[in-house]
Amino acid sequence: MEPPPPQSPRDEHPHTHSHSSTSIPTTGTCCKCGGATTHAPPSQSPTSWPDLSSPPAYRPIRAPALNLPPNNTQAIILTPVPQSQEVPTITPPFHFQIPSKKITSPDDIRKFHDSPTSKNFLGFIVALSESIRGRKISDPCHESATVSNIVFIIENLSLWVDQIPPVQQSSRYGNISYRNWHERLTENAESFMLQFLPEDLKSSTIEIVPYFTDSFGNSSRIDYGTGHETNFAAWLYCLARMGIIKEEDYQAVVARVFVKYLDLMRKLQLVYCLEPAGSHGVWGLDDYHFLPFIFGSSQLIDHKYMKPKSIHNEDILDNFSSEYMYLSCIGFIKKVKKGPFAEHSPLLDDISAVPNWKKVNSGMLKMYKAEVLEKVPIMQHFLFGWLIKWE
Repeated sequence: MEPPPPQSPRDEHPHTHSHSSTSIPTTGTCCKCGGATTHAPPSQSPTSWPDLSSPPAYRPIRAPALNLPPNNTQAIILTPVPQSQEVPTITPPFHFQIPSKKITSPDDIRKFHDSPTSKNFLGFIVALSESIRGRKISDPCHESATVSNIVFIIENLSLWVDQIPPVQQSSRYGNISYRNWHERLTENAESFMLQFLPEDLKSSTIEIVPYFTDSFGNSSRIDYGTGHETNFAAWLYCLARMGIIKEEDYQAVVARVFVKYLDLMRKLQLVYCLEPAGSHGVWGLDDYHFLPFIFGSSQLIDHKYMKPKSIHNEDILDNFSSEYMYLSCIGFIKKVKKGPFAEHSPLLDDISAVPNWKKVNSGMLKMYKAEVLEKVPIMQHFLFGWLIKWE
């Protein structure tokens, strides 16, 4: 018996084909040979949607990944410029107490910023800014014994960094030797305060020492940020409340004390690789600091030659960073960060287009209020006692 003749591919499908080259099949199409079949074609989607809107002409695969800045710029612009205020000094009887944290929610932030304490604290920072307006760091100023004492204390803290070198470790941030430095700070903080406090105010150490020890970073997380810097301003504010620092000292407080503090913090950041606390990343002003931009922009108000755009002139940075904090900050950022300035510091790059330093300074003050003093993640660590009241 002969085997049956092989079937052609078309014989395998039990349907009728029509392969006319001059006609377009109106029936179904075979999935194997492509020919028309007698089976009805599958129903097609209607060409219109009576109850639905038409599909969009363009459907992106995904939303574009844009690196946009925070969207609260307009709110900051509309905020009134903070004004300087005189700090009210305390009178006996004194009720110093261990300060504690009070802020845990946005409602607490609103309560704080509606209080006279908040307005006066910010007014103190504005007054410090105004005291250095148009002045270089090296300009002569009134230096009281208290200011000299504080400068001496900060210089001692800097010497301790040399005595406590960083250990070799694999992690990029957070050298554990910093904890030894901070432990020594905590052990000696009260004795430092007693060096310049008068007899009737020595009991204030219970309240002012926590602000001081929190001014130099956190020993557990080995980090530092604008919240710690704000604690240093709060410590200075407490001294002003007690009359230890007076208005005639303000220029020296900025040009001598704060400049020394800034130098120490940069040393700690580099030696112990402190992690930025609460950094806004690329869209932040700076990984660690805010106040030197306020004080530094005030220094340059009405300067005859240097404008905000002068930060892009390397000769100006090299020759004048030692006299102007703003330029010092820019120079330090360019030293520690790689790549084009506009990419790693776009906010500062944008600010360089502002026409004058007065606008920069007022903008910095408004931004400090909005981005530091009104942020729960930062202010949740802020302390309140008798000198800085929770009202």
